[in-house]
Amino acid sequence: MTQALQIISLIIAYLIGSIPSAVWIGKIFYGIDVREYGSGNAGATNTFRVLGKKAGIPVLFIDILKGFAAVQLPYLTELVPGSVQFVNLQLVLGVAALFGHIFPLFAAFKGGKGIATLLGIILAVHPYAALVSIGVFLVVFLISKYVSLGSITAALTFPIIVIVVFKTRIPSLVIFSMVIAVLVLITHQKNIERLIKREESKSPLIKRKTS
Repeated sequence: MTQALQIISLIIAYLIGSIPSAVWIGKIFYGIDVREYGSGNAGATNTFRVLGKKAGIPVLFIDILKGFAAVQLPYLTELVPGSVQFVNLQLVLGVAALFGHIFPLFAAFKGGKGIATLLGIILAVHPYAALVSIGVFLVVFLISKYVSLGSITAALTFPIIVIVVFKTRIPSLVIFSMVIAVLVLITHQKNIERLIKREESKSPLIKRKTS
């Protein structure tokens, strides 16, 4: 794979990640910039919180699709699917898409935390570990009613599943799984503080703005 093609792939992945579904859907259909309400993030959770399910579900689906689509680009190259080089490129492009979601070119570089986009990435790269993490998220969320706690727990579970259960031998995937856990902890720092103080909002996925 030539260096020029790698650069083009990175740009495309970043642009895919930069599609600000929450911002566009909020502005076009509701006349609202979701970043001005709730948590201030342009992500699926805040869209559910601010605009409800009719807006939140499409945003969630699109944000997951962004991550999934970005890591499909290596299939257009001569690299062998499943090989170390193939997975390495998938992860690099996934990071580019994630960066695009967090710092979107099309929304003044103010996006979301990237959990849904990250889910799309890991579903494409390691679907079985991703499904286990989704299961963990659902269990924690249904018990606690905290989306943030479910996301954090699922992210911390992912490297354990990848490394211990599936015994992954690809170094980049092992490192990526651990970076995911750290990244989610960093991006959810305020949520963690609110959880400790018992000030975190419960059930944001089913809340709707009333004013």
